[in-house]
Amino acid sequence: MSDVSNGPDWWQAADGKWYPPAQQPNAQASAPPPPSGYSPRTSSGSTGKPSFAFHMKRWSQPERITAIATLVLLISLFLPWFTYSFGIGSVSVDGLWHGWMYLVFILCLVILVFLVSKASYAEMPFKLPMAEEQLLLYATAINFVLTLLAFVFKPGGIGFSGIGWGFGAFVGLAAAVVAAVPLGVPAIRARRG
Repeated sequence: MSDVSNGPDWWQAADGKWYPPAQQPNAQASAPPPPSGYSPRTSSGSTGKPSFAFHMKRWSQPERITAIATLVLLISLFLPWFTYSFGIGSVSVDGLWHGWMYLVFILCLVILVFLVSKASYAEMPFKLPMAEEQLLLYATAINFVLTLLAFVFKPGGIGFSGIGWGFGAFVGLAAAVVAAVPLGVPAIRARRG
């Protein structure tokens, strides 16, 4: 019994748990042995390639929050962040107006690829340079700082009047905060205690 599938023949019962093929109610009394070199973590016998099966249950609660907030931040980069109104109309620019926000765009993609990989593979297909939580904390903290700077430094400077924030700026800033808080608060508490 497991919370996630451990192979292609595992089945999910009504209780939401995954069971091996031998425990299936209509399974034959003696199932044939698995092929030589077969591992439940691999999809192609002895090739050693990890099998891809997306399961959100592999994410912790902070990782779920971070994934959703990072996706919202990524989408917000293409929404109007700054608007300028003049007599006959208005213009707006998106969150990528500041060149450094392309780094936020790239970090959002990296965070999402990492989290999808974590939810899809029983064992990560690549080696990380540091602990998963630490890596996510750094990436979301950088996103938060750059997004805050982009929010504060409107086109034309801080004191320039006439340029206002669009709804994308507020959505992006809120998403950057929400993505970083579930990882940052436990890290701060651990350092203090």
